[in-house]
Amino acid sequence: MNKKAQGISLNVIIIAAIALLVLVVLIVIFSGRIGIFNKGVEGATGTGTACPGDTPNAFDGCPKGKTLVIGNFNNVDAGKICCSA
Repeated sequence: MNKKAQGISLNVIIIAAIALLVLVVLIVIFSGRIGIFNKGVEGATGTGTACPGDTPNAFDGCPKGKTLVIGNFNNVDAGKICCSA
């Protein structure tokens, strides 16, 4: 066989894909869209909202039948936790 064409190696394709991914991440960060993402994450973790349940002492833990809710809540004082049904 007489091969005249050169093939692109798999390593070059992988490196190009990684470089493209990094470029997209940098564009997202510098375009200000990352702020929208941060607001969504804060809402999901309870940052800046009120605890939807009881606020017992952290030492006592949640009462039976209630589960610990993770987040930073406005109405939970230091040394207390947020528990919800």
